[in-house]
Amino acid sequence: MANSQLADRAQSALEKSPYLPRRNLRLETEAGRITLKGVVASYYQKQMAQETLRQLEGVDHIENNLEVQWS
Repeated sequence: MANSQLADRAQSALEKSPYLPRRNLRLETEAGRITLKGVVASYYQKQMAQETLRQLEGVDHIENNLEVQWS
């Protein structure tokens, strides 16, 4: 699967998640590897972002670099 296809599917999955903010999340894809970057409000949101992507076909590894920033 092409990186752009995986990136599109991953971005769509994150946007559909009711647990995650739609802004402040970025991702990079390379050969089945997804790197999450950005800021979330809790460790729960950080974990939910990772779990959302784990379910996608073609994802071999997730590097979760999301930063938790309390409001």
